[in-house]
Amino acid sequence: MIKYVPQATSVVLEEIPGKVSLAVDVSNCPMRCPGCHSPFLQTDVGEELTVDVIEALLADNFGVNCFLFFGEGQDDESFLDLAWYLRDNHPEIEIALYSGRNEVPNSYWRVFNYIKLGPYIEKLGPLNHRTTNQRLYKIEGPVHKDITHLIWERGIDPNVKK
Repeated sequence: MIKYVPQATSVVLEEIPGKVSLAVDVSNCPMRCPGCHSPFLQTDVGEELTVDVIEALLADNFGVNCFLFFGEGQDDESFLDLAWYLRDNHPEIEIALYSGRNEVPNSYWRVFNYIKLGPYIEKLGPLNHRTTNQRLYKIEGPVHKDITHLIWERGIDPNVKK
């Protein structure tokens, strides 16, 4: 079972370049990154994320063109089932994952359009800092294109020189 935190669900513009993303916080994160910005997601909180919930979220958030999972929980099979549901039933919506892992199973690369990899390391900073260890990939068939620089180029990082 995959759980999400309804109160934390929001529409975001900054996480996936050029996308209006419905960001859904998934709980039961196993990573335990020191300095985590959402440590409450390390616990078993929230409500079950189902296809009915996904349909309701999409209906309530007209105009999104990306469904962004902030985390993946600890049930790979259920998580992938939800991602494939989106892929099969909403081809107009791109699917993204922010994972704290350094690697994800090969099956993830076949369903997602974007995957962010890497644990949060406080001294290296988040994805919008050039010093980060994290990377955002756009999946184009067998190619995993690193597009992290697009986050930096938008001027979000105060260390970016224009």
